[in-house]
Amino acid sequence: MSGLRFLTAGESHGPALAATLEGVPAGLALTADAIAADLARRQGGYGRGARQQIEHDRAEILAGVRHGLTLGSPILLLVRNRDWENWTQVMQVEPLTDEQAAELGALAAGGNRRAAPVTRVRPGHADLAGALKYGFNDVRNVLERASARETAARVAAGAVARALLRELGIEGRSFVAEVGGIAIDRAARSRSLEETEASPLRCPDPEAEGRMIARIDEARSRGDTVGGVFEVVVRGVPIGLGSYAHWDRRLDAALAAAVMSIQIVKGVEFGLGFEQTRRFGSEVHDIIEGRDPTGAWIHRSNNAGGLTGGISNGEPIVVRGAVKPISTLARPLPSADLVTGLPVEQAHYERSDISVVPAAGVVAEAMVLLTVADFVLRKFGGDSVAETADNLARYRDRIARPPEPPVAGGRPGAARGPRPALEGGEAGSGGDD
Repeated sequence: MSGLRFLTAGESHGPALAATLEGVPAGLALTADAIAADLARRQGGYGRGARQQIEHDRAEILAGVRHGLTLGSPILLLVRNRDWENWTQVMQVEPLTDEQAAELGALAAGGNRRAAPVTRVRPGHADLAGALKYGFNDVRNVLERASARETAARVAAGAVARALLRELGIEGRSFVAEVGGIAIDRAARSRSLEETEASPLRCPDPEAEGRMIARIDEARSRGDTVGGVFEVVVRGVPIGLGSYAHWDRRLDAALAAAVMSIQIVKGVEFGLGFEQTRRFGSEVHDIIEGRDPTGAWIHRSNNAGGLTGGISNGEPIVVRGAVKPISTLARPLPSADLVTGLPVEQAHYERSDISVVPAAGVVAEAMVLLTVADFVLRKFGGDSVAETADNLARYRDRIARPPEPPVAGGRPGAARGPRPALEGGEAGSGGDD
């Protein structure tokens, strides 16, 4: 079965960012207001920079929705960049006229930083590798697309996936687990989801959050930046998304790739993650209790993060991402010039944040939900949301019942007899069996 695909387009200081989603079933309630809620969450968090005071992101739904319901056709979302008005000539699409080129040259000669070509590459950014790969002599061509501003389009797309999964009883949220080496005490998490969302760093541990904020302030005073760790938890995922049959059908691999694709993420782990390497197996593996009265399978713990053998196991999916410190520093590091190849005392400086761990968590939510939605649609199909939900409900009902006892040497299904007709007919589901 086909799943969910999405692409983004746009530059940091261009006219707009865009996202196209293909595969969203018909009949999903979707509004610009619902998408705006996640876009606002992405712009929040203590340590963000001046750009967030300029942009007030809102996605326009330009295709794929009529009267508040998806049509089953591709959805086109547009997020306009308010800062574009300050970059219209520097970033214009059409070729510059002689007069425009002369004007930009005069602005650059007069010290206008926007108008000047960028040749001093930044350590830790895509500047050098990207310029050499694509043959550019102006790093502006790289940093505009490599910028994390692109993630606004991902979050808009992720809000669509959130709306779809919510209809199927699946919810995902993130929180900040660590900033600048200061980690939460999991036993001291006293905030509710609503309180965590309203806090400066979207952190469930108030005491740790206070020390995290002090760490961000310290970095700001030094002209520096700090990273951290976010955690995404997705609840309600059914057993059976993904597969052990091929490497590219494993859900854990797809989730790792999705989270790792975020510009600032340098590491991904599930459940206990690397901590598993420091414990005996008896302290790691989640003991299976059996079925509860509803037919749901119960594990004593969730050290695996909801994923075993590349397949969701019914427990919450728990994904963490390591966020590196932002590459653009207010006190730039020494570097080199792209054109001359000679050292320079300071790399290029472009307006920057101090810490973006809360925002990175929102972006990770979007990538995780888009990936889970893709795997849900691959398994359960459906041209409409109602059909997808019906297919999922039938599957949940089936796996809640004990299977037929196996017969040694018997053919698969030999002891089952005729399949009983399902209520409402034999609707297809695109399942694995």
